[in-house]
Amino acid sequence: MINRELIRNKIVQLTYAYYQNGNQNIDTAEKELFFSLSKAYDLYIIMLSLIVAITKEAHRQYDIATAKARRENTPEPSPRFIYNRLAMQLEMNEQLADLNSMQKVKWSDYPEILTKVYKQIAESEFYDDYMSDSTDDYATDREIWRKLYRTIIEDNDDIDAMLESESLYWNDDKEIVDSFVVKTIKRFDEKNRESQELMPEFDSNDDREFARKLFRAAILNGNEYQQLMGEASKNWDLSRLAYMDIIIMQIAIAEMLTFPSIPVSVTINEYIELAKRYSTPRSGGYVNGMLDAIARYLIDNGRMMKQMPNNKN
Repeated sequence: MINRELIRNKIVQLTYAYYQNGNQNIDTAEKELFFSLSKAYDLYIIMLSLIVAITKEAHRQYDIATAKARRENTPEPSPRFIYNRLAMQLEMNEQLADLNSMQKVKWSDYPEILTKVYKQIAESEFYDDYMSDSTDDYATDREIWRKLYRTIIEDNDDIDAMLESESLYWNDDKEIVDSFVVKTIKRFDEKNRESQELMPEFDSNDDREFARKLFRAAILNGNEYQQLMGEASKNWDLSRLAYMDIIIMQIAIAEMLTFPSIPVSVTINEYIELAKRYSTPRSGGYVNGMLDAIARYLIDNGRMMKQMPNNKN
């Protein structure tokens, strides 16, 4: 689950913090990096568990409504949503149960959020369409949760506020983690029942090693990389750059020089987006131009054996 986009995000955050905190020990900083990444995986498990928790709340509300209907001799509500096949499969999932048992955050501690989110779901057009749809199969059950997650859970102020109160890490992680939760929903297959595999914390040891090597290279060679910025960018005024821009370019140079298999264009584009996200409104343009100049300088001086794209970024 933890991909290179998330790793780069974390390394930008942790490298900036490393310098702001007064050059702490690199080994300690590396442990903090991997702890931060593990918290992103925790969030993935917690957000998958939210589907189960909301379904349980739906069941509670259904029981109340059914009892009332029987007392008043009125039509009973449909149980379709509480027996949604995707939600039931998640509840039975052995891997999710094991991983969720290790989480300190439990949705049962936030009943008011569950009630509010379920009400938002029950009042949605997607819910109405689902409850009245004559098609009753696994694909339909899976699709309704994909839609509900995208429209109600992803950008939910109550959920976001709760998560922020539980962990400072999760505010920056949620957008990426949400995308992986939706991918997981789409990958679920009814025939796998309780043994459906969730995404692993790391797809491979290569990604774990990418995180370690990039973080160490960016910090241990930081002075050299900042000197390169001055040498390669004589036509650029470094004083116009925010400190975060310097950090972002320092990490980008580390990636260019440490990972020969990653194309220059990929590296530059990734760090342009990080500059837009973490720095000033103009930072994307500055970082774009400077990294292009730095990459060409490194190639021209034999420091980097990579090809530049035909058109400048």
